[in-house]
Amino acid sequence: MDTSRRHRWLRAALLVGVAYVLVGRLFALPADHVHVWRLAAWIASGAAFAAHIGYELFTLRNSPRSTAWHAAVAVAIGAFGLAVAGMINAWLSASEIRATWLLALVVWPLITAVPAFLVAFVVGTVLARGLTR
Repeated sequence: MDTSRRHRWLRAALLVGVAYVLVGRLFALPADHVHVWRLAAWIASGAAFAAHIGYELFTLRNSPRSTAWHAAVAVAIGAFGLAVAGMINAWLSASEIRATWLLALVVWPLITAVPAFLVAFVVGTVLARGLTR
């Protein structure tokens, strides 16, 4: 894999990861109709996830395994960013950081990246097989 191609997937993963953080933080701001905003955040995150898988498969022409790995990295970046944001928010309101927030820096990326990998791998495999027929 040449350097420019490697940077393309990494840039995409960083961009989508930042999008997850922004969606998670910005959609949590409105105080009215919390359930609607939460649903909108899920839809926006799902669209970003689907677009990332499509970009990896169709533009970069990556294998389903690479696509799944790259999508999982983006999800882990987003989860890590949200854990950091939550930790900062907790610190600003309580002037202390509890150990659970330090644990969240590791656990949140793991518990989101593993299912993201599995879903992206299945979707990528189905789409790749559909294209070869």
